Amino acid sequence: MKKLIVIIIILISQLSFAQVSSDNIIGNWLSPRKDSEIQIFKVNNKYYGKIVWGIGESTKDIKNPDSKLRDRDLIGLIILSNFEFDDDEWNNGTIYDPREGKTYSCVLTIKNKNELNIRGYVGVSLFGRTEVWTKSLKLKN
Repeated sequence: MKKLIVIIIILISQLSFAQVSSDNIIGNWLSPRKDSEIQIFKVNNKYYGKIVWGIGESTKDIKNPDSKLRDRDLIGLIILSNFEFDDDEWNNGTIYDPREGKTYSCVLTIKNKNELNIRGYVGVSLFGRTEVWTKSLKLKN
């Protein structure tokens, strides 16, 4: 009986560590190409992400469909907006891709402590694309 109780306690403790906390996403993440870093932060229970360095050849948002916004800087640009944490994922948000000048619906999920799945889509998540961002080891601001 004592062995059974110990096993149950161990299982419960492991399950509690495996759960995703809403703030696990906060921090700096590298894009798959390692050419930019995005800082994810929380404001009033919603999550946002801004570019803190990198992005490629241009420093301006030249692909933006709104010609008035094409002169804005990419560094500091918020590309992840309005994510809410629900059932181990962050959803109801959007991601802006400055390389294409397009905004997509998006779902974020923690793959493991060092990897974040970013699933952008139009309409239905089934018809989207997933990128894996990796946790940055050092902060650059």
